[in-house]
Amino acid sequence: MSVNSLNKSEAQAVEAGGVSRNRNWWAIVALPFWVFGCFIFAQVVVVALLAGLQGIGVGFEGVNVSVLETVGAAVIYLLCFGLIVGLPWAVKRYRTDRSDLGIARLPSWMDLGLAPAGFVVYLLASGVIMYVVAQLVPGFNAGERQEIGFQNLSHSYEYILAFITLVVVAPIAEEAIFRGYLYGKLRKAAPVWASILVTSLLFGALHMKWDGNLLAGVNVGIDVFILSIVMCSLREITGSIWTGVLLHMMKNGLAYYLLFINTSLLTTMGG
Repeated sequence: MSVNSLNKSEAQAVEAGGVSRNRNWWAIVALPFWVFGCFIFAQVVVVALLAGLQGIGVGFEGVNVSVLETVGAAVIYLLCFGLIVGLPWAVKRYRTDRSDLGIARLPSWMDLGLAPAGFVVYLLASGVIMYVVAQLVPGFNAGERQEIGFQNLSHSYEYILAFITLVVVAPIAEEAIFRGYLYGKLRKAAPVWASILVTSLLFGALHMKWDGNLLAGVNVGIDVFILSIVMCSLREITGSIWTGVLLHMMKNGLAYYLLFINTSLLTTMGG
């Protein structure tokens, strides 16, 4: 091979590497915005649909609020996931496979064993960081509750609907979207630390209360950010989202118990 051919090959390799790197950094920025946009768009669509139905005379006065919240949450998650995965394939044939989503295998005994360990790590890390932030930031409320809907439950079926939505549907859907799609795609374009950080920042931000008060819901954002770091780490270790799903269910199950079953315990703890 001639010197000119070698130089040409090296130049092409450098150029290809530059394009690859540009695409990687583009993906690190674009993927979170894509997931965020689809998540917000799905919520806007559901709200607009309900408003439109009311506008043409369809009333919801006789429909239980808990039923509406359960159906609305399910539709939002399904629509969001469908847009995130389906639209890139329909437009550009960008395929998302099961390994990208972290569901290439079924749940295992290892997932069942790691989830409680991850839960302990999350609780300890969250408690320590909340304490530190409370000491450093005046006005920070570490006990502010997250707005999750399902207020003033009175019937047994309402408690069941709240449990299904918060402890079953939400963990599966959010893990598929965030630790599944987002983290799986980011890992193809970024190192582990960047993928974990970006995924967790977005997940925490989406759980905060954006009402003009800079400190409103910050405790929830920090707590969820830490939770996501642990679940992303478990996704990296196990290669799937199942451990994170179980951990997420444990966390939401504890919140459900404190908010709806044993509320006096939450008051005693200062929540």
